[in-house]
Amino acid sequence: MSHSKADRSALRKAVRARQDQIIADMSELVALPSLLGQEQSAQSWMANKYRAMGLDVETVAIDIAALRDKPGFSPPVIDTYDGRENVVGIHTPTTATGRSLILNGHIDVVPTGPADLWQQPPFTAHVIGDWLYGRGAGDMKAGLIASCHALSALRDIGQEPAAPVILQSVVEEECTGNGALACLHAGYRADCAIIPEPFNQTLMTAQLGVMWFQLHVTGSPAHVLDTSAGSNAIEAAYGFFETLKEVEDLWNHPGHRHDAYGAHSHPVNFNLGKISGGEWASTVPPTCEADIRIGFYPGMDMAEIRSMISDVANSATDNHPACKGATFTIDYRGFQAEGCVMDENHPMMTMIGDLHREVTENTIKNYASTATTDARFFQIYGNIPATCYGPKAEHIHGIDERVSISSVMEVTEVLALFIADWCGTNPRP
Repeated sequence: MSHSKADRSALRKAVRARQDQIIADMSELVALPSLLGQEQSAQSWMANKYRAMGLDVETVAIDIAALRDKPGFSPPVIDTYDGRENVVGIHTPTTATGRSLILNGHIDVVPTGPADLWQQPPFTAHVIGDWLYGRGAGDMKAGLIASCHALSALRDIGQEPAAPVILQSVVEEECTGNGALACLHAGYRADCAIIPEPFNQTLMTAQLGVMWFQLHVTGSPAHVLDTSAGSNAIEAAYGFFETLKEVEDLWNHPGHRHDAYGAHSHPVNFNLGKISGGEWASTVPPTCEADIRIGFYPGMDMAEIRSMISDVANSATDNHPACKGATFTIDYRGFQAEGCVMDENHPMMTMIGDLHREVTENTIKNYASTATTDARFFQIYGNIPATCYGPKAEHIHGIDERVSISSVMEVTEVLALFIADWCGTNPRP
């Protein structure tokens, strides 16, 4: 359905009129610390928000037994999903004539790091100039709020989408993606999906795969007076990781790079994210545990990657001096996430680009992400074209995370126009 210029400017104006409410909503949501396992208060806030918008609200539990054998499943990092549900808000038009849309976002945030390093407490949202600070402000509570206000702005001008629009607030994007997977298997489908991740208003054209694994090292304990009699499990863990890093170097080599990452100088990152071991300063540590994250290219096979990891363990044991006499066992918990590539010429992708130019007067830049997002569930397993387009944020996963308010406002305008153009509009009944 075509829109007169007056409609478009009225819609954009309606978004801008919501700025104070958008800032207030972001601040309230950031103040609810939705860390892993503690998402409930923030999810109940989202459910109330969707209800207040006049949407039909549904919740989707994560049933491990039902999901365990589905492609894209990741073994959970914590034990229970009790009370940790996804929240979905659904707009159903009186008559559906346009294309349907899912606007997905995740409620979970990563740990804060040392709170005393933050200029203000991490869950106290505060504004300085154009920036709203707080853990999760950028990643990605601003995006969740932008989706809500983009849809509500249509209402402000007496219109509604002429197709179903499904808003999703999911858990566990930061560690497994099982929240988005549960929504997919609960049957939510649409003609496309957009996730407003904080990628600086770029258009995501690819994302890496990510795998987490836990390394368990057993050395042989001894008194430090004779360290040669034992093998130091902590040093062996580092020996394993040094051996693994040789693979990272290889994969980053231009000859090994995936086409989508040709312009990126170091797309693949391996991270030794957590380590614990030892029990006494004068005892050679007998055991050590390490949590490791690796990135890999779209199209790479997960079983082959796991077999590479076990080859690294063997090679380290055979060749690395620190690993002599150590035993490695490996568990896979957390992300087992395949990479994917988007079709840049899909009408959703070109429409986002056109609207970005209309709102910002700049040409959109494409972005091949070196991380993973929930877009993979739609794209690979749901056959639903998906991408990320969201605000400018800084220090996400770091200290003093912050999101640009002006950027959130532009993203909200782009999403409002996208809903109008993609779904079409009808006068509200």
